[in-house]
Amino acid sequence: MGVFHIKRKTKRGIISFLILSPTFAAIGVFVYFFIGWTVRTSVSNWNSFARLLKGEFEFVGLRNYFRLFEDPRFQTDLWNTLYFTLFFILGCLLLGIVLAVLIDRNLKGSGIFRNIYLFPMALSFVVTGAVWRWIFAPGILPSNPQGMNLLFSLVGLDFLQWRWFTSTESFLNFNFALIPVIIAAVWQMSGYTMAMYLAGLRGISQDLVEAAEVDGATGWQIFWKIKFPILRPITLSAMIILGHISLKIFDLVYAMTGSGPNNVTDVPAIYMFETTFRANKYATGSAIAIIMLLMVAVVIIPYLASAFRKEKRI
Repeated sequence: MGVFHIKRKTKRGIISFLILSPTFAAIGVFVYFFIGWTVRTSVSNWNSFARLLKGEFEFVGLRNYFRLFEDPRFQTDLWNTLYFTLFFILGCLLLGIVLAVLIDRNLKGSGIFRNIYLFPMALSFVVTGAVWRWIFAPGILPSNPQGMNLLFSLVGLDFLQWRWFTSTESFLNFNFALIPVIIAAVWQMSGYTMAMYLAGLRGISQDLVEAAEVDGATGWQIFWKIKFPILRPITLSAMIILGHISLKIFDLVYAMTGSGPNNVTDVPAIYMFETTFRANKYATGSAIAIIMLLMVAVVIIPYLASAFRKEKRI
């Protein structure tokens, strides 16, 4: 009986492996093999289509990386990514938790508003970029105001008219042209954080809340001392997901503004796309891609390691 049971488990293991093997093979080829190939290309001199066709490979070490960090455009990209990530995460978290708290009150019509706030998540970043590009149309001429500027003109707030994503003004390396892009990104993803926070709030035991109310705690004290600490793991998870999105953002910026005048809205993904597929500088483009991979890894790996340690303790 024991031998039969072992054979049965072995047979199931073989069948399971055969079922999953195409997935493993696809991941191995289309993920890890091409990551390795990109690393190899990034330390080569493949910066022309002719060299690529001839297969001329010359190892140049980290020369492409050093040149990138000396490149003013790439420096601007890194600053843009830093500020976009910071304000994007803060905006999504703050707006998401405010909306979740309001909906958690179960006011009349809260279900409808929950669906409205979640709706932007159903759109792609390309659609979002196109729509918000129309909204923030930069026309400011009195004879031809557009988008938000037209609205300000109609309500008599002409002093608020601005060139939006065509502005080249900046402060502490923060390009003001990024503001419309950040607003569009927060609009799309705040529904995601709202859903996460709402699930967390609905999972908090009412006994804790009622006990605090009996002790005389105010609504703000209940939220800050009881609910918010319970929501911290959700906040961390949301920050990881949003950080991952922001560090490799491409489609929203490309559809909405592109790199902008003087690269004021440029990001590493756009630079990588233009360098690789328009300028045929494959080695430089690969170096940008690897840097982006490392930036995402810095965010994701510590979180995965922490989650793995917690699972082992359980």
